Amino acid sequence: MLQEIIEPAWLDAFEAVLGRCALQKGDTVAILAETQSRPVLPLLARLAAQRLGAQVFTLTLPSVVGRAGPPTRSTGASDAIQQIKPVIHALAASTLVVDCTVEGLMHAPELPAILKGGTRVIYISNEHPEALVRLMPDDATEARVKDHIKRLRAAKAMTVSSPAGTNLRISLEGAVAGGNWGFTTRPGTLTHWPGGIALAFPAAGSVNGTLVLASGDVNLTFKRYVESAITLTIENDYVTAIEGAGLDAQLMRSYIEAWGDREAYSVSHVGYGLCDAARWDSMALYDKRDFNGTELRAFAGNFLYSTGANEVAGRYTLGHFDLPMRHCTVQLDGATVVDHGRVVD
Repeated sequence: MLQEIIEPAWLDAFEAVLGRCALQKGDTVAILAETQSRPVLPLLARLAAQRLGAQVFTLTLPSVVGRAGPPTRSTGASDAIQQIKPVIHALAASTLVVDCTVEGLMHAPELPAILKGGTRVIYISNEHPEALVRLMPDDATEARVKDHIKRLRAAKAMTVSSPAGTNLRISLEGAVAGGNWGFTTRPGTLTHWPGGIALAFPAAGSVNGTLVLASGDVNLTFKRYVESAITLTIENDYVTAIEGAGLDAQLMRSYIEAWGDREAYSVSHVGYGLCDAARWDSMALYDKRDFNGTELRAFAGNFLYSTGANEVAGRYTLGHFDLPMRHCTVQLDGATVVDHGRVVD
């Protein structure tokens, strides 16, 4: 396991990212952590904010432990706040919230109330700082993501195909499209570092077809490279069959069934990675506890299919899979934006 003592390069990186979030002297920074947070991340955030002259306070909440049912991973929905109103008010009244919770506030039920106060939130993905330093946000990624968000918002349909047999049809009418590039300066918004993703949350009944996970694709919930093919049949947003003879298909069937929740089979979001600095092969170099996997969601040219909660479609569940796939071709209204795993700008 990599060591997590403070290194000057890590502190410089945190300071640079908070600076990109337009943090200024005298601003108020709330650092949100929980008892199971990686300790070095809120510490780096505090020191960086203090370097920039901000007024800083840290809220460390108890992690929710001992929950019955399957282990929850890769949900993007921290449950640490537990609707505690003083916590929500303190975060909402801050200039910037540095989110160092394990899962992040991206899909947390308290997020709308926090953003309504006019704060901005940056989720520091639960990665080892070494990975964060490698994946610093930059102007080129910002411009690229913004361009592809515009393309998603203008399109009515997405199609996805691959040599392995993927053939997916996605209606984007009524979808909510967005993305992030690793920092934010606009009040009432959330981003996460590392960044470099454009995605859409489809409206109900929008996704149909076949999704084939081939060798080398990724199941980020398990933090595992797929070794044997998995074929998912998707009908009106829901996975209706998980086929495959290998261990990968067995694990997916077992975990998704354990929730006993039909919504765990539904589509959460679809999108593609746009970060040239992110590497597909990086997961092989980290222990699981050192690695959260945002890099694999963001590597340029991957198609990201996710199952689980989708607020746009009115569906909520803790069951969640993030599935970055290589070698796919993604088209928006017939125009190719990813060609066999390469981004078309």
